[in-house]
Amino acid sequence: MGYGVSLETWGDYALFTRPEMKVERVSYDVITPSAARGIIESIYWKPAIIWRIDKIHVYNPIEFTNIRRNEVSSKISARSVDSVMNGGAKLLYINTNEDRQQRASIILKNVRYIIEAHFELTDKAGETDTIEKHYNIALRRMRKGQCYHNPCFGCREFPANFRLIEDDVPKSGLIGETDLGYMLYDMDFTDLEDIKSMFFRAVMRDGIIDLSACEVVK
Repeated sequence: MGYGVSLETWGDYALFTRPEMKVERVSYDVITPSAARGIIESIYWKPAIIWRIDKIHVYNPIEFTNIRRNEVSSKISARSVDSVMNGGAKLLYINTNEDRQQRASIILKNVRYIIEAHFELTDKAGETDTIEKHYNIALRRMRKGQCYHNPCFGCREFPANFRLIEDDVPKSGLIGETDLGYMLYDMDFTDLEDIKSMFFRAVMRDGIIDLSACEVVK
């Protein structure tokens, strides 16, 4: 925990889609731990490390808005990709003019969070992969605003701004306890043939969701 980071991130809109909503997209009330991990990994990630989210600080009141947007109704299957990679003559693209459909979404607006996280070395770490080395690279990239790809709040069209917090984390103005119900925690990729969703009971106390000791269920 001595090598943790605090990253402030904010944006105009966010969509952390609830998996139980099959037709229209409806966002969770706050950023999910997996989305928070994705933002940090867009800034710095290597196979030698894995990021763990410790706390999520929520600063702005939870507000929703409705939008309609164009989406495609299909996706390229893994079987088609395998076929092309093995020399198959199948066309590998989506015709957005033919697959386009309009869907409604309930999204968050005006979001601001501070993500507290730390990383651990994985079994893919080599002799040169030290905690100090990766920590300093991560800090340097966060200070400079560098990223592998633009971080986003759930969808690519909702970009996330970020900056490193090097002082004490400011206190949220949200007071009281709010039970946000079960939320997606992350995906369990330990068995690639049977990837499972993991959930946790999200409780926000004075604007803080503490994930350090939460119970995760599959």
